Amino acid sequence: MSVTKAQREAIRELAGNCCEYCRVREDGLLALFQIDHIIPVKHGGMDDDENLCLACLKCNGYKGPNVAALDPETGDATKLYNPRQQIWDEHFAVNDDATLRGLSPEGRATILVLRINEESRVQTRQLMLKVGRFPC
Repeated sequence: MSVTKAQREAIRELAGNCCEYCRVREDGLLALFQIDHIIPVKHGGMDDDENLCLACLKCNGYKGPNVAALDPETGDATKLYNPRQQIWDEHFAVNDDATLRGLSPEGRATILVLRINEESRVQTRQLMLKVGRFPC
């Protein structure tokens, strides 16, 4: 299995060149974002467009092969946010300090696993927020 160049371009366009998890813009960063398998191949995920999204290096790296986690609020097991099946604004909100807040079990679990509110990542978003470049 492999993702084609056409798929990469289509996913990048669909995402608006933004990480579909943390909503940081791809432009202005030193590295290109990656195509993420929402359901990893090792868990039966395929290379079809419905299973692919654009992710920054940090989100993709921390997500790894994870598909679920414990909701830090309830302790219940929940799937991670799926950008092809769910609407970002229903699961996340941007706080004034550029941290993200989970509005649902999926949002909270995703923030935890992807370490979205890690200090260095928040500092980057704060700078982007000040110049009107965050969120995407």
